[in-house]
Amino acid sequence: MRLPDSWTERLPVLETLEDDWSTVPRYALVAWLLFYALFLYQAAKGRGPLLMIDVVFVPIHEGGHLLFSYFGRFLNVAGGTLLQLAVPFTLAAYFAFQRQLQGTAFCAFFCFEQLLPIATYMADARAQELPLLTVGDPEFVIHDWNYLFSALGVLDHDTQIATCVRAIGWLGMFGTVAWFAWKSWSTEPAPPARR
Repeated sequence: MRLPDSWTERLPVLETLEDDWSTVPRYALVAWLLFYALFLYQAAKGRGPLLMIDVVFVPIHEGGHLLFSYFGRFLNVAGGTLLQLAVPFTLAAYFAFQRQLQGTAFCAFFCFEQLLPIATYMADARAQELPLLTVGDPEFVIHDWNYLFSALGVLDHDTQIATCVRAIGWLGMFGTVAWFAWKSWSTEPAPPARR
């Protein structure tokens, strides 16, 4: 892919995006595709040991509230979700600039995957039946999406918004796996080293 010269002149770091991706050995491609297939199967069922990855994102989400607490109430509440998505997105961007195909796909996949629990949280905005976690005083815990949707005047549409977010998550995960498979298959493996 060639970027316009005006872009690379202004931001030389973009030149790295014209470099070739790292190669993925066929056995690694098969292993990754099996992992993603199993993960997608468990995500569709809504249970399975691979879904424990969501537990990793709980402290990231809560840390987002702390990180954004200096920027007003709205960003403080939204900060959990912002950081929950920013961490895998930033890691995917880092790996993309390093031209590491496997790392980029893995992080992008989980950036989209995090839209599933976020959508579940969004859909609960009016009902508020989910148990809530907090890093602060449990007396003052609020439901993030009840507050955010109320502030935006869209609380009555919580389930519709959640359905759209969930669909984006599923499409993104499948799209990432398809992109990874295509790029891995179309990237020429390095020739064997001569002895």
